[in-house]
Amino acid sequence: MERSATRILTTHAGSLPRPPELTALMVRKSRGEPVDEAELSALVKQATERVVAKQLEVGIDIGNNGEQPRESFFTYVQHRLSGFGGLYNRPIMRDIVHFQSFLQLKLPEFARRPMVSLGTLPRATGEVRYVDRSQSERECADFKQIVAQQPKPFIELFMSAASPGIVACAMEDEYYGSLDAYVDAVADALRVEYEYIVSQGFVLQLDCPDLAMERHTRFHDQPLDAFLRFVDHGIAAINRALSNVPRERVRLHVCWGNYEAPHIFDVPLQDLLPHLYAAKVGALVLSMANPRHAHEYKCFQSFPLPDNMLLVAGVIDPTTNYVEHPEVVAERIERAAGVVGDPHRVLAGTDCGFDTSAGLGEVAEEVVWEKLRALRAGADLATRRLLR
Repeated sequence: MERSATRILTTHAGSLPRPPELTALMVRKSRGEPVDEAELSALVKQATERVVAKQLEVGIDIGNNGEQPRESFFTYVQHRLSGFGGLYNRPIMRDIVHFQSFLQLKLPEFARRPMVSLGTLPRATGEVRYVDRSQSERECADFKQIVAQQPKPFIELFMSAASPGIVACAMEDEYYGSLDAYVDAVADALRVEYEYIVSQGFVLQLDCPDLAMERHTRFHDQPLDAFLRFVDHGIAAINRALSNVPRERVRLHVCWGNYEAPHIFDVPLQDLLPHLYAAKVGALVLSMANPRHAHEYKCFQSFPLPDNMLLVAGVIDPTTNYVEHPEVVAERIERAAGVVGDPHRVLAGTDCGFDTSAGLGEVAEEVVWEKLRALRAGADLATRRLLR
């Protein structure tokens, strides 16, 4: 995994805006409506070509395919794994329903927006196994081919994949009988995808919002210790799934839910950080820009980042159309570097993705690219102050 050797490297958390035509087809397909698969494939390729070129244009060093082939950051697994069927409604996050006036403010907006739902989801109704690697193979091959056609290369490529815990928590169990058993089964199945992504030369990013967000979702009415036991079990399952993968080829993305809301019930990073260090990965990707967690860089003073880990510091908020000033970005990078103690171990990124489910993005597409330009500009300022 590349370090910030001569400059502060820039990356992001995975999903990038999909064009409206692609979103519309993905929404229809997610609802069980017929779509033209050839048209869908063509739109995915065009969208991937565009987001690759745009990332390079705005100065992203470590890029990906923007998750353009996937309907969302985790529900895509239902097309690659066996055992899923039926539908159920996932409980809404506690902070959203706590403020009824906020809920009423947001409901009309989401009702009129075409998007792939992360609220109505399939269940595990049978044994979960990895049964179709062809989609992962095609995704990796298409991305590599598109990148090879670019006049300017990325420094490094990454590919994201869902964590066992987010699949098990969000896609309800009707088969295994316990959350632990379900998490273990999903981890065993996803091992195939994790190993394949790394075998193709990509850094693997595991998207693990479950390791923070489930505190105010599934575990909102349980003691903190119960949630932390879930975190420990999820990380142990991840470690088993990565047993054949070098830790320096994996980064772990943890967030509190990529949505603009009060977030007053978020678990503090102080409670999580020692548990996250048990993950056998080479980097943590953490939210450090949004108003609820921007102060938590100080946690690294109490719990120093292990020597074998890098930090991808979220310095851009993907839930607001404010464009961060480069000076703000630079200051956030400098704070992270100060607590880590070595700027070479800090990369600049985003708190989360910009379109984690097709149509769900809260930032206008033009503004997304402007925010990523600010990321590059702020990283350049931080480079001059920290590395030269």
